[in-house]
Amino acid sequence: MDSIGIVDKQTIDFLIGDLMIPNLPYLSADVPGIGGQIKTVPGDFYVEEIPLYEPGGEGQHLYVTIEKKGIATLTAVNRIASVLKINPRKIGYAGQKDAQAVTRQTISIDGALPEQLRQLNAPGIKIIAAKQHRNKLKLGHLTGNKFVIRVRGVQREAQAQAEVILTRLSQQGVPNYFGEQRFGLRQNSHLLGQALVKGQLDEFFDQFLGHPHPAENPGAQQARAAFDAGNRSEALNLWPSMLRQERTALAKLVKTNDAAAALRAVDNRLKRLFVSAFQSELFNQLLTERLDSLSQLETGDVAYIHQKGASFVIEDAAAEQSRADAFEISPAGPLFGVKYLVARGEAGKRELAALQAAEVSLEDFDSRLL
Repeated sequence: MDSIGIVDKQTIDFLIGDLMIPNLPYLSADVPGIGGQIKTVPGDFYVEEIPLYEPGGEGQHLYVTIEKKGIATLTAVNRIASVLKINPRKIGYAGQKDAQAVTRQTISIDGALPEQLRQLNAPGIKIIAAKQHRNKLKLGHLTGNKFVIRVRGVQREAQAQAEVILTRLSQQGVPNYFGEQRFGLRQNSHLLGQALVKGQLDEFFDQFLGHPHPAENPGAQQARAAFDAGNRSEALNLWPSMLRQERTALAKLVKTNDAAAALRAVDNRLKRLFVSAFQSELFNQLLTERLDSLSQLETGDVAYIHQKGASFVIEDAAAEQSRADAFEISPAGPLFGVKYLVARGEAGKRELAALQAAEVSLEDFDSRLL
């Protein structure tokens, strides 16, 4: 479960999330914003991963803290794997980080030694530290992230306006939306995830290989347009080599005309990322419905205990409200899956309605396609 409203010294920084998620409602909508732009250059957006644990100093996995600039986590993983001449699957990471940013995170490399990293020359990547540990780093093995965000071109009254907004958020909580970076450059990662969960392979490849987006380079737009027109071979010839996952899947599709085989050619980690985006979209929908009563518990809510990182179902909302007022606990929203903690009462009804509207069931998230 992800907490719907979290407030502490770190999450207050999400005040500037108003600029990142323009299509979602927010608590400060009636207060003038600060104006400006973020991510003018990668250095304007800095993210530092907070590890769940520190490496122990021995074991077959090398935990490497990297700083990357202007590239996605998967791109960084593939570049490091290429330099080390290893399979990218030997590299683990706790979470994806923004491409249009400077980010610092830890990866694990199976069987690597510190001396192999000293001369690593991978564009956009700098090695900060390396230490060995017993197990591979997996998704979710992090406490959170710290953000430093520079906003350029703010209004003259920005300081005063920010203080007003900050006061409100410190009293009511910060809506913990998943931001636009979760949904990819073309903002359709959730649609790809939904197609995977529903087992709709034609829809998946329609989204994965078609639908040109103006934010992409002209070559990618031309290739996608050719695919949309039904010219798969032409699309393959046009496809930029930098979009390796799409190109590999399309090549398999052209050769075999077998969508299932083409899907197997797509990296499982990328497919899980798409499913995660779909889960995030459903979470955002439920959070939007709850926004007006964000700080009020409901009987049947799943509540998140901030200090422990644990969740429980609220049996008596009135009895627990004082803990929510003190931000000891917050109502939490679901990341749907076969193991998620089901809410009850009205909250449970809203969750069920969200699944029904998306035409999926909890069992679908356990699909073998994933």
